[in-house]
Amino acid sequence: MTNADHPDPLDLFPPSREAGLQRMADFAPRAGRKYASSRNTDPGPGRKDNVSQLSPYIRHRLVTEREVVEAVLDEFAPSTAEKFIQEVLWRTYWKGWLQMRPQVWHDFLDERDRLREPGELNNGWTKAWQEAEAGRTGIACFDDWVAELKATGYLHNHARMWFASIWIFTLKLPWALGADFFLRHLVDADPASNTLGWRWVAGIQTPGKTYKARASNIARYTDGRYDADRLGQQLASDAEPVEDDPQRPERQPIASPDTVEAGTRCLLLLHGDDLRGHEALPHGLDIGGVTVARAGHADAPWPFGDKARAFVARAADNAAEVARDELGVDATTIDALDAEELAERANAAGAAVIVTPDAPVGPIDDGLRALDEALRGSGVDLKRVRREWDTNAWPHATKGFFPFKKTIPELLEQAGLT
Repeated sequence: MTNADHPDPLDLFPPSREAGLQRMADFAPRAGRKYASSRNTDPGPGRKDNVSQLSPYIRHRLVTEREVVEAVLDEFAPSTAEKFIQEVLWRTYWKGWLQMRPQVWHDFLDERDRLREPGELNNGWTKAWQEAEAGRTGIACFDDWVAELKATGYLHNHARMWFASIWIFTLKLPWALGADFFLRHLVDADPASNTLGWRWVAGIQTPGKTYKARASNIARYTDGRYDADRLGQQLASDAEPVEDDPQRPERQPIASPDTVEAGTRCLLLLHGDDLRGHEALPHGLDIGGVTVARAGHADAPWPFGDKARAFVARAADNAAEVARDELGVDATTIDALDAEELAERANAAGAAVIVTPDAPVGPIDDGLRALDEALRGSGVDLKRVRREWDTNAWPHATKGFFPFKKTIPELLEQAGLT
């Protein structure tokens, strides 16, 4: 199957809040037992109605986790929609886990960059890496997923797990390059979910526990599109954990968000981690204008791939329109998190404070830190405020997901959803 056989990402995922809300409304009636029984199946490109495909909208918060869970709970009791609600909260859990261990993100970036150095590229896996990224491995399902990912910017979650397992254990390729491949092609590429998901498959995230792609499992959950006998001959027979630094990352306290006094004149800065960030603002601020960043900071370039870049740019344009309508103030976009231009916009709005929704560990967080540093001495302060959803949930991500899962009823109650 070629890229021409797949829909364009911006057709598959129209980058607007309206499109996200419509997709949410269409899926919510299917988020109960029907979802629970069929969610693991990947019938193929263009046939994914068994899952929500809301991830690009949630990832960039064109629609929020709370809105999605609320829509589902309007249809079902929490127990009936348990599996889908857990899927939404997995994303929150990963963010919280990484928030307490930010070095894992930066270690991944360092490892990715090290592997790309010329000296490393002369070793035995370079050709296999090139063939894998080109979708020329001869493993039919893997090559099809490469084509689908490159064309649409999306893969079913189960396919992502199989893909990562084949990359690591069958093709014997570094996990960090696979995680980077996803970051460069997924429209919903999330630093926490992506990095930690690859680490989990590799046996690093949960030491000693790997995820093995099995031919029978792939054949079953792809509606028999792939021959189990053929796959069985091709896939690795074992999945030994990847060797990594034996020291577990030390857990750090989550930094408190900034506070902004009521009545403060502000310029609101929205970014690709939270395009509805005005919902996170404390009451009583005097918003003099809105600026929406279409990309990251020059010191932490983001998005990583063309498809995500196109999605975020268009979504930022839409977010500016929505903010203008909802807040009743002037709202424009900016190409990047540039300190000089943002300071000028703040001064034009009569604001000595730029307030922005907090960003979890990742490139936007790195960019906001660089922006904060660059703004010092400009007479304009950057303040990061945090959503209650994150404030309540992140501290519970101290261990694995299953202890975190026990807190979900409490989190839903705190969010006013039950």
